[in-house]
Amino acid sequence: MGAIRRALVSVSDKTGVVEFCKALAAMQVQVLSTGGTAKALRDASVAVTDVSEYTGFPEIMEGRVKTLHPKVHGALLARRSSKEHMEQAREHGIEPIDLVVVNLYPFEAAIARPKCSYEDAIENIDIGGPTMLRSAAKNHEDVTVVVDPEDYAVVLEEMRQKKAATTLETRKRLARKVYEHTAHYDAVISAWMAAQEPEQERFPKVLSLTYDRVQTLRYGENPHQKGAFYRDPIQNEASVGTARQLQGKEMSFNNFLDANSALELVKEFSNTTAVIVKHNNPCGVASADALLDAYRLARDTDPISAFGGVLAFNREVDAATAREIASTFVEVVIAPGYSKEALGELATKKNVRLLSVGDLTRTVGGMDLKRVVGGLIYQDRDLGMVPDVRALEVVSNRAPTDEEYRSMAFAWKVCKHVKSNAIVYVRGEHAVGIGAGQMSRVDSAKLAVLKANFPLQGTAMASDAFFPFRDGIDAAADVGVSAVIQPGGSVRDEEVIQAANDHGMAMVFTAMRHFRH
Repeated sequence: MGAIRRALVSVSDKTGVVEFCKALAAMQVQVLSTGGTAKALRDASVAVTDVSEYTGFPEIMEGRVKTLHPKVHGALLARRSSKEHMEQAREHGIEPIDLVVVNLYPFEAAIARPKCSYEDAIENIDIGGPTMLRSAAKNHEDVTVVVDPEDYAVVLEEMRQKKAATTLETRKRLARKVYEHTAHYDAVISAWMAAQEPEQERFPKVLSLTYDRVQTLRYGENPHQKGAFYRDPIQNEASVGTARQLQGKEMSFNNFLDANSALELVKEFSNTTAVIVKHNNPCGVASADALLDAYRLARDTDPISAFGGVLAFNREVDAATAREIASTFVEVVIAPGYSKEALGELATKKNVRLLSVGDLTRTVGGMDLKRVVGGLIYQDRDLGMVPDVRALEVVSNRAPTDEEYRSMAFAWKVCKHVKSNAIVYVRGEHAVGIGAGQMSRVDSAKLAVLKANFPLQGTAMASDAFFPFRDGIDAAADVGVSAVIQPGGSVRDEEVIQAANDHGMAMVFTAMRHFRH
């Protein structure tokens, strides 16, 4: 490739573009431009030629058609080494464009606006930009293409060193970035359009997924694995993906997983609630009038597991709670926010990662995926809930008391977030025993007893799926459980119900299970 003599510059993100074009002009590069970019450059006293002047054809249809012209794309696609191409270019008055600097209409920013209409979103789909980028990237043997403002300095430095030219290695790298960028852009549009479709259209024949890299990680799940964290560009719900880190060490692979689990569980509750997660399972959950009391109850459920855990709160962290958090070792705290005094208390623990996610009240739909070797499984997020436990089917001889209903409602929310097989014992709004991830349900029931640090007499028990045998009910009765909430649906339901009646327990069926693998 020879020296760059003509550049086409048309950007939505104008970061650094004026300085870049001033440097191009200083190297005798003619700058072609359009619309707002041309105005910004002229306002900065950079010489600009309008694309419509170059093509001899005006912008039409409210700017929808301005760069879609043979004089633009011929100038980008002509192979300089082809005698035939260059003769045709001269015949049609096409002057080569050696450098393209384009970034696209901000579609993601548009759809992130709460009141963005369908029509507004459609108008923010760029057509000319991706077309120019793809043309220039295809012909990277002769054309330098820049889609990322961070590459301005690299291109300018090479041009200064190479007499206004760039290296093929750089042009290849920049071309690859273009296709990454346009693939991402199209996938975001496709995902957004799919979300506008009726329910039955949510599973397209070809699934395109796109995520923005936020950070590379020191390592993955284990030190011998590499890893990175990516954010969903169209998901705006308060989440680990939208969180701001206020202090602490860099988040790790496992920190992200545990923080996600903790936050998604605490979002289930409207009352002031604290959650502690360890190895992707809750080991403490409690609600109380004061955040400090909720945290202490959650921590004291299983203080051994809580050590080095990940904490989530659904209220702003206050000074008293922060002081209690700082009294022991924790890895991550995630909350809607922190008072100034709380930040001061936690600043003494400089390695503790503090994440702020803002308002938790907005819950949206969305999809969940799990990777398997050779493919992935794609499904709705599990947002299923029981709106009113008192409306559930009572299958035992005895109906639950008001206090048992209260305990069952809390237990069911917690159980949904515990790895299967899952058993949770609750008193009021305090999980007092959690059994997770066992291969048999009765073993989970027994594990929950072993992990409990509070008396179990009079507690309610929740199970994420039906009891296949009565042994789980018998084990719960042995420690004083008085009420059970479970999905039902076993061929041995009658046997299980009889066990509840034998022990004088109340039992309700939800007709909804919450496996979590």
